[in-house]
Amino acid sequence: MIFQPKILTTLRDEYTRSNFYNDLVAGVIVGIVALPLAIAFAIASGVKPEQGLYTAIIAGFIISLLGGSRVQISGPTGAFVVVVYSIVQQHGYEGLAIATFIAGFLLIGMGLLRMGNFLRFIPYPLTIGFTSGIAVIIFSGQIKDLLGLSTPALPADFIGKWVLIVENISSLNLHAVALSFISLLLLIVWPKITHKIPGSLVVLILATLCTSIFELPLETIGSRFGEIPRSLPTPTFPRLNWEVFTNLFSAAVTIALLGSIESLLSAVVADGMLGTRHRSDTELIAQGVGNILSPLFLGIPATGAIARTATNVKSGGRTPVAGIIHALTLLLIMLFLAPLASSIPMAALAAVLVHVSYKMGEWHTFAKILKWPRSDSLVMIVTFALTVLVDLTVAIQVGVVLAGFLFLKRMEQSTEVGLITNQLASHLNEEQEQLSSEALSAPEGVEVFEIFGPLFYAAVDRFNATITRIEKPPKVLILRMRNVPAIDGSAVRALEDLLLFCQKNSTLLILSGLKNQPLETLKKAEFIAKIGRENICPNITEALNRAKD
Repeated sequence: MIFQPKILTTLRDEYTRSNFYNDLVAGVIVGIVALPLAIAFAIASGVKPEQGLYTAIIAGFIISLLGGSRVQISGPTGAFVVVVYSIVQQHGYEGLAIATFIAGFLLIGMGLLRMGNFLRFIPYPLTIGFTSGIAVIIFSGQIKDLLGLSTPALPADFIGKWVLIVENISSLNLHAVALSFISLLLLIVWPKITHKIPGSLVVLILATLCTSIFELPLETIGSRFGEIPRSLPTPTFPRLNWEVFTNLFSAAVTIALLGSIESLLSAVVADGMLGTRHRSDTELIAQGVGNILSPLFLGIPATGAIARTATNVKSGGRTPVAGIIHALTLLLIMLFLAPLASSIPMAALAAVLVHVSYKMGEWHTFAKILKWPRSDSLVMIVTFALTVLVDLTVAIQVGVVLAGFLFLKRMEQSTEVGLITNQLASHLNEEQEQLSSEALSAPEGVEVFEIFGPLFYAAVDRFNATITRIEKPPKVLILRMRNVPAIDGSAVRALEDLLLFCQKNSTLLILSGLKNQPLETLKKAEFIAKIGRENICPNITEALNRAKD
């Protein structure tokens, strides 16, 4: 069954009062941790702070209710900041809502098509490349508030941001610089004091108190965006037509791909901490539903949040109930404490995001991959550069294609085709070690080639080039394929061409040692009927006997 929410399993397995207490405590803690991050990611994404809360409440609730992970916490994350900011700059919030809405259906489709397992084939260097690129862009976007600069709205492109920052560096606010520096210092030191209370929450509370008590001339959330509402908005469906759909489909694909990678990566991290297994296809479907409903309530894209999920596990959360309580906690905070959030200074919020971007970057891994094979380093560097300088959508697309080409190149190099007629005795396998060299000698007029590795479209040219080196067509040509794990349609076509060549030159073609996949593929392609079943031999001994006959 594709769709099996974990909450049904966990509640059915003797859910006790003790389980609920642990989930309640963990849910409240994660809700408090999520509050500043939801607001910060929304602002960094170019939307209003309350829209981050709407996302964490609506999507966080739905994904925990329907998801395939026991402890996944979902909401706005730093991974989406670049994409969301770019879409908002180009198409406004309405365009973002439509792209998120479409992405939700794409995620559901990915889950129904059982693509959860396929996403683990995304190359690790690619993930590190765009994650580090996102971290650099988040950092760049916070410099204005970190220094309290008086500048127009920052442009979406990386170079443009820094040009504007440098041009207006003389307008820095020393109060903002001091508050940012102290906030960053506290964020670094706080985990050494305690992990029970999130450092980001402590920083925002202290910064808000200092700004209010000393009447510091600093911009706050309220002064820039107005008061945060105390209620959820009325649901509104995005206006979707074919033209809008085609314009935003590429952005929707990026949101869906990024959301699926982040959510499943977060679920894998949680599995490692708990020793459990998540249901990837169910999780994708839940993420899809969450991203369909989020824009209906003015929300932004949501996905699994690794840091919040880890906090949930460390705080005792063991079932999806903790994620539901996390969403309800945020709802209660918004209903009763929204005015206090409006007083948070932007400089302190920028410090929180700078700290997040540093932790998100995984720079030690970035440096390590530079020492890996050149193909891996190239994928990471290209993805990183395109994420920072061009666009995350382009970076992911180019990165996936580049990684695919490099993989094919590597696979093509691993496939070898060689003439072994005179070295058959040195190519014995364990079953043939007792045979004499005479039993494995090829009669005159018989040539034996052996293929090592998968025979697919990238390796077909090498196969053809080797076979065509035969100066004079032999009476019998044996292809030894015991080391060919798989073939594709291009390989079938190459074998058909080889068979035609042999028939024109009165050469008998024999295939030896076919494994299951190549054999079944050739049967379906009706190649066995063309070559004759008697010319398909299980091993080289029988192939040589057939040649002698």
